[in-house]
Amino acid sequence: MSQHEAWNAAWRQRALPQLAAQPWDLIVVGGGISGAGILREAVRRGWRCLLLEQRDFAWGTSSRSSKMVHGGLRYIAKGQLGLTRDSVRERQRLLDEAPGLVDPLSFLFPHYQGQFPGPRVFGGLLALYDALAGKRNHLYYPLQQLRFLQPGLKEEGLAGATCFQDAVTDDARLVMRVLGEARAEGGEALNGLRVVELRREGGRVVGLLAEDSLTGERFSFTAGVVAQATGAWADALRRRDTAEHIRPLRGSHLLLPAWRLPVAHALSFMHAEDGRPVFVFPWEGATVIGTTDLDHAGSLDQDASISPAEVDYLLAACAQQFPGAAIGRDDVLSTWAGVRPVVSDGAQSKNPSDEKREHALWQEPGCVTLAGGKLTTFRLLALEVLRACAGMLGKPLDDQGQAVFRFQPEYALSGLTPAAQRRLRGRYGRELPAVADCVAQVGTECVGATQTLWAELAHAASHELVLSLDDLLLRRTRLGLLLAQGGAAELPRVRELCQARLGWSDAQWDEQQQRYLQLWQQCYSLPAPAGSPS
Repeated sequence: MSQHEAWNAAWRQRALPQLAAQPWDLIVVGGGISGAGILREAVRRGWRCLLLEQRDFAWGTSSRSSKMVHGGLRYIAKGQLGLTRDSVRERQRLLDEAPGLVDPLSFLFPHYQGQFPGPRVFGGLLALYDALAGKRNHLYYPLQQLRFLQPGLKEEGLAGATCFQDAVTDDARLVMRVLGEARAEGGEALNGLRVVELRREGGRVVGLLAEDSLTGERFSFTAGVVAQATGAWADALRRRDTAEHIRPLRGSHLLLPAWRLPVAHALSFMHAEDGRPVFVFPWEGATVIGTTDLDHAGSLDQDASISPAEVDYLLAACAQQFPGAAIGRDDVLSTWAGVRPVVSDGAQSKNPSDEKREHALWQEPGCVTLAGGKLTTFRLLALEVLRACAGMLGKPLDDQGQAVFRFQPEYALSGLTPAAQRRLRGRYGRELPAVADCVAQVGTECVGATQTLWAELAHAASHELVLSLDDLLLRRTRLGLLLAQGGAAELPRVRELCQARLGWSDAQWDEQQQRYLQLWQQCYSLPAPAGSPS
């Protein structure tokens, strides 16, 4: 398909039958960060490659993570040094290649008298962390200095804090940027296509059958090999011949206005209730409290949502570290919950936080399934999957460590601050000229108190394959999380700007708006307190 056509629903309708009729070297199932990474690495090697996503790009875990691109400090404590080494190197690569999308974030770990780990033990852990990263990245601050770095901390028994460096991102935009790189070099990606079954002939996977969520029409696709990167859904289609399986674990978060709990650094500490690490960190001009780690029993086909008990747990964590802030339910702007695809050996009695975070590859002729994995190491996971696929296709696979993101020439956007330009350059990369066209049409105004431009909404509606209003407000932009009531007050203006660009009738818009507000209320707002009438 022509890469110059607008990537939107009208294009999708025209392209789908043509794409289904073509033979592919590789079809990737799953449009999160793992699937996007596989597509990107396959396309750069000249493979004919297509990605299919059942709902929306980054709809699952990859838009509902803790937003951290981290080296996995906690994995050192579990003896997973290889995983940590890979993570810190990939973290640095992303910081270098995608400034404005992946940005440095300093973490403070407070030390209280008698609590483990103390400054010396934690400093030793960080010395190893820094050695794996190749540079020293930590400092100890005594209480007098800490008061300036992070006012409002509980001071009873507080000796000081260790500061170390990691990174933060907008996870959904990271997925879109990787997909954009893949499409620019000849790959294709479609959302709203649910894989019904894998097609097998003579004991080998030769393709798949997929259903269009918009029309219900089914299409048969042919592929030399299928790579499944479906996260928590990894067990659904594969042939089960291992004891290992996916254990879905939920991690939930609260988002507060930044003025209500201002933090310049991420604060990492142990929850008094169970000793689990919890974070309070700045993100997108707001403050986030997360995360939990417990078995997710709900249907994977519904957006995960926070439970009343998780709300209480995270508010208790906040009260523990910021007693004077008196943060309560009324301060919460929004919530989100993601499901981690953790590979388990089947010992369900094991505490969720004790499960190792290693990934696994499950193979059968013509199909490779990636299970587990981390946001930070998506490039390395993609290469591992492709090595397995290459053997089945009879293709060579080399790796010279080329950049995931092609460097974008400096492109000035008039009327915007250097920080705003850096942010747009990081999020859109090669698409920056198209974003600049939207800025020229719409202007440089931000939506409410967020950093998101109205022009970004216009660009997404025209060029980023938006099929539903939640695609636009929860993933292409994060306005549904950052604005009160999911942005309900801004919807008339969103409609004025985006309805025609999306090609929706008045009836379609009304239906989408009603569906979005209902979804937000069920899955992204606060649930009723435990014990209250629903």
